[in-house]
Amino acid sequence: MSDDIAMQSATELLKLYQRRQLSPVEATKAALAQISAYDPPLNAFCYVDEDAALRAAGESEARWQKGAPKGLLDGVPTAIKDLVLTKGWPTLRGSRVVSKDQSWDEDAPSSTRLHEHGAVLLGKTTTPEFGWKGVTDSPLTGVTRNPWNPAMTPGGSSGGSAAAIATGMCALAIGTDGGGSIRIPAGFTGIYGFKPSFGRVPAAPVSPFGTVAHVGPMTRTVTDAALMLMVISEPDNRDWYSLPYDDTDYRVGLEDGIKGLRIAFSPTLGYVSVDAEVAAIVSKAARVFEDLGAHVEQVDPGFDNPYDTFCKLWFSGAANLTSAFTSEQRAQLDPGLAEIATQGAAISLLDYLQAVKRREALGQHMRLFHERYDLLLTPTLPVPAFAVNQEVPDPNTQPRWCDWTPFSYPFNLTQQPAMSLPCGSTEAGLPVGVQIVGPLHDDALVLRASRTFEAACPIVLPDLTNLKH
Repeated sequence: MSDDIAMQSATELLKLYQRRQLSPVEATKAALAQISAYDPPLNAFCYVDEDAALRAAGESEARWQKGAPKGLLDGVPTAIKDLVLTKGWPTLRGSRVVSKDQSWDEDAPSSTRLHEHGAVLLGKTTTPEFGWKGVTDSPLTGVTRNPWNPAMTPGGSSGGSAAAIATGMCALAIGTDGGGSIRIPAGFTGIYGFKPSFGRVPAAPVSPFGTVAHVGPMTRTVTDAALMLMVISEPDNRDWYSLPYDDTDYRVGLEDGIKGLRIAFSPTLGYVSVDAEVAAIVSKAARVFEDLGAHVEQVDPGFDNPYDTFCKLWFSGAANLTSAFTSEQRAQLDPGLAEIATQGAAISLLDYLQAVKRREALGQHMRLFHERYDLLLTPTLPVPAFAVNQEVPDPNTQPRWCDWTPFSYPFNLTQQPAMSLPCGSTEAGLPVGVQIVGPLHDDALVLRASRTFEAACPIVLPDLTNLKH
C-alpha cells in the first residue's frame, strides 16, 4: 500500500486530499518509506529531514481538514536538488569545500515558492560537485545509481532528483539544467524533465556557470510538471534575469493536442553519432507524433556543432567558481572539475567574447528556424545509460561529459524550453528519451506536445522488486 501511495502523481494526491481519501501525513510517510527502502542502494538523497517533513505534513493535514489548503501544492512530498538553497538545511553542492558551519537562513526563489504553496519538503538530492558534469557522483556524497539498473548511472547533474522521482521517494523534485542536467537524468531514468525558457523560473544566487543554467521541474507526469512550473515561476526580484511574470496556468490547453503543428525531426542534428537502438526507438516516437496529427518532417536545424562554444563558456564558469579557492580546497575537488577550471582559466577574454558572439548567432538562427517549425524533435541522448564511476561512456574517445550530450547543451546556449520524455527502452531494459524543443518563451507549447505524446505512450516506471535491501 505504501508503494501505491508513493507512486501517485502530485495531481492525484491533491484530489485524494480534497476528497479526504488520503492525508498528507500518509503520503509523506509513504515517501519516507520509499526513501528508507530505496535510497540505500541508489543514493538519491544527501539530506533527509524526517521530523520537519512529518511536522509540515501534519500542518497540511490540519489545513485540508478545515477545507483551507495553502496554495497549489499543499501536502505534496517534494525534494530539492542540493544546488538550491533551502532555509534551515545545508546546501553543500556535493562539495567538501563548502562548510556546513553556516547559518543556512535563506531560501532560493524555488524553495520560497514551494514553502508558500504548502509543499512538504523531504530533503536535498544528490548532485556532482557544483553540478559540473552529466553524471551524478561527488567527493562528498559518493555515487548515485540508476533505479533501472544500479550498475548504471542515472545521469546528471540532477541524478538524485531523477532517481527519487522514478522510485516514489517524492512526487515532485527541483532540478537544474546548465547543459542538460534535467533532461539527461530524465532520459536515463525514464521520467519527465522540463527545462523552461531561461528566466521563466527565478534563480538566486545565479549559477556560477552563468546564463546557460535553468531551474525546472522533474516529475512522473507532464501535468505535474505544468502544476509545479506554475508555482516556481512566480516572481522573485532577487533574479535580475527573470522574465516578467505572466500568471500563466500551464495546465490550461494541455489536452488540446498537436494536430496541424509543424514538427522538425532531426535524428542527429546533422553531426551526432547515435546508438542504433536509440535511433530506432526515437524514430518510432517521431512517427507517433505524425499519427497524432502533426506534420513531421525529417530535417536538421542547420547549425554546426556548438561544442567549442559551450565548453569555453562552461569551463570559464568553472574557473570563476574556483578562482577564490585555496590550494588546499582545490586539492579536495573532483579531479575533473579541477581540470576544466584550469582549462577555463587559460581562455583569453577575446576567446570568451568570441564564444559569446557565436552563442548569439546560434540563438538568432533558432529564432528564425521556429518561424518555419513549431517544434524540434531529437533524441534526448545518443546513448543509453552507461556504467557508474565514469564521466563518459567511452573514455578512450571522449574526454569530457559534453562529448556525449550533444542534443542538450545547444538549447542551453539558446535558452529555449526543452524537455525529455521516455519513448521506449533498449533490449537491456534501459529507458530512451525523446527531446522536444520549443520556440523561446513558448513553454506552454512544449508542455502541450509532451502531454499529447504521454497520453499516447504513458510513462513506465522501473520494477523496484530487486532494489530493496
